[in-house]
Amino acid sequence: MGSVTEGVASFFKDLLNFEMGKSEYDYNPSIRDQKSDSDIERSDFISRDLSWLKFNERVLDQVRNPDLNIFQKFKFLAITGSNLDEFLTVRVGSLYNYLDFGKPRLDYSGLRETAFRKVLLNHIKKFSDERNRLFREELKPLFEANEFKIVEYSELRKDHRQLVNEFFDQMVYPMLTPMVYDHTHTFPILLPKNLILGVVSVDHNVNPDSDDNRKLSFVQIPSNLPKFFEIEDEGMVLFLPIEDVVKHNLTKVYKNVKIESVDLFRIIRNGDFEFEDDELDEDFVNEMKEKIRGRQAGRVVFMVIESSPSTYMMDILKKKWDIDKYNIQINNDLMDYTRLMQIVNHEDFRSYLPKSPSTIPPTNYNKDISIFENIKEHDILLHHPYNSFEPVLHLIERAAEDPNVLSIKLTIYRLAKNSRITAALLRAAENGKHVSALFEIKARFDEENNIREAEKLRKAGCFVIYGIGWLKTHTKLMLIVRKEGSRVVQYAHMSSGNYNEDTSRYYTDVSLLTANEAYTHDIAEFFNAITGHSQPKSYNHLITSPKDMRNAILRMIQREIDNHKKGKTAGICLKINSLEDKDVIEALYAASQAGVKVNLIIRGICCLRPGRAGLSENIKVRSIVGNYLEHARILYFHNAGEPEVFVGSADLMVRSFDKRIESLFQVTNEQLSAQLTHILKANLEDNYNAYELLENGEYVKVESKDLPTLNVHQYFYERDQQNLLTDKLF
Repeated sequence: MGSVTEGVASFFKDLLNFEMGKSEYDYNPSIRDQKSDSDIERSDFISRDLSWLKFNERVLDQVRNPDLNIFQKFKFLAITGSNLDEFLTVRVGSLYNYLDFGKPRLDYSGLRETAFRKVLLNHIKKFSDERNRLFREELKPLFEANEFKIVEYSELRKDHRQLVNEFFDQMVYPMLTPMVYDHTHTFPILLPKNLILGVVSVDHNVNPDSDDNRKLSFVQIPSNLPKFFEIEDEGMVLFLPIEDVVKHNLTKVYKNVKIESVDLFRIIRNGDFEFEDDELDEDFVNEMKEKIRGRQAGRVVFMVIESSPSTYMMDILKKKWDIDKYNIQINNDLMDYTRLMQIVNHEDFRSYLPKSPSTIPPTNYNKDISIFENIKEHDILLHHPYNSFEPVLHLIERAAEDPNVLSIKLTIYRLAKNSRITAALLRAAENGKHVSALFEIKARFDEENNIREAEKLRKAGCFVIYGIGWLKTHTKLMLIVRKEGSRVVQYAHMSSGNYNEDTSRYYTDVSLLTANEAYTHDIAEFFNAITGHSQPKSYNHLITSPKDMRNAILRMIQREIDNHKKGKTAGICLKINSLEDKDVIEALYAASQAGVKVNLIIRGICCLRPGRAGLSENIKVRSIVGNYLEHARILYFHNAGEPEVFVGSADLMVRSFDKRIESLFQVTNEQLSAQLTHILKANLEDNYNAYELLENGEYVKVESKDLPTLNVHQYFYERDQQNLLTDKLF
């Protein structure tokens, strides 16, 4: 095994040896911070937020993969940028909801909110510094060999500068609005995630006797401009950052005054908000729209700025935004790594991203008969993206047109742009079918799109529900009712992933198409509960939250403990995105202490600490990070040799159990249950994308050593999988 953090200072160790930079805003651990990190390692739980940062570090580690070309590496750098922006907006924003309102918060690490703020922000800055180093030292030297360069204005030839200046005059200048701040102008609201120029100017004709006649103003670079100005130059593509275009033409904006300083910066604001019960009235949609707009003016939680910024400007900004050195990072490289996608998607380089192999047909699927006949004959398990999402789209599109289909019900959390799902539901409504859609308009950062799509359906005559009170509806279920002769047959789709044909191509998910009456009865009961006033006492194969999911999982863990004590084979294997719920973690610790083997495959957050003596020696945790985003949730309980396997939308988090409507469904078909076991086994044997979590909270890359390389993101496209693995987990 080799360390994932090779070349990166550990988040949890060696703080005393971290070399201090030149700026007051650089990472500079205090003695108190060093003590805090030692306390963090002693805790039996890993901090949720620090664990997430470790996940983004594993994404960054893909940049070190020698098998990837520079454009693939740029894609992963862009993903780390998008990830970190969201983390700062939501998780650091959430922390400030406690700090700003004086509410106590105890992190899983054992740190209170004030101490944890410093630790968290310092770790974010360390991550960003290492990302900048990788970009500057390891990728930048490769640019010219790949026929492009990211250039500065000063490097351009005279004719190229002329092109840049003409672009500014014709396209950029009319869009710019400098915003001054002084005693006659209020402090402007600067937009989060935008690139902003802070300009200090001096007018010597005004108050000539004053020692300080400076003014501070801001130029926001419009977000709908390209991030780079592109120049074709004899087989080389030059990418000039858009801020350089503006910087070198600022005198056209500031006429007859002296520009004392120009500093480029970028801010992130608190975008975390939750609804309380008393806020959920009949005007809920308008209230949601207001909260979305409020994100643009939330408190500043992080700022990235170039080195040696104007002291005059910084004194004002720190006071206005109530920030200090922990919130401020110096960055002389790229401030917004998401902009690299412009290079990746350039027509000259787009082909350098490898195409996914052709999808393989799912088990039991017969393309020569109708989708309804297919599902009636056999339950069909889909493993995306290896199996196409097309059968799901075909089912709903066929249902919209089929004169025998009476109704369609489904839950929607995130949709694709130009969604075929929405289009099918609109056609179904036009064709006189009853359409019920539960749109979760509290789906973070998709609120506006979901409101827009929901209003389209409502105007078309669909029955639209905007979520269920303060709970988020995160479950993924669909039910189609069809008249067939003298009887009615129901068809269901249940999934771990969203009804989103775009993300289905690069998220790994599992879903089930079925006409099994036990399943369809459960889903019909479930929809009656969430759209009406019904309280089902029990389901056949469905476990739901917030009703009983946590307790059901705890019972199944306890059953494995009891079986082991009776001398029966026992074991637990969970593949999820996040593990954070303390009750479940403590139950898994109890299982380990009883001698039960526990294998956890957790892509992101893991608050459980594996391998600790007397606590978790029998627990192993691994994370798969690679070409696809691991999104499937599969829960396996050995049950004395008669395994129970569940799939669904829920991670093992407090929010999943207490604040969301979620579902897990048991896969009862033995062949499909074995297929899911096979998926778990392959994930446990992956030695290309896998990282192992150590007891100290660090992750190390799993090496193939003398074994053949198994990359699950390639392996599941192969048709002879069953010959490569044995499917016994315990």
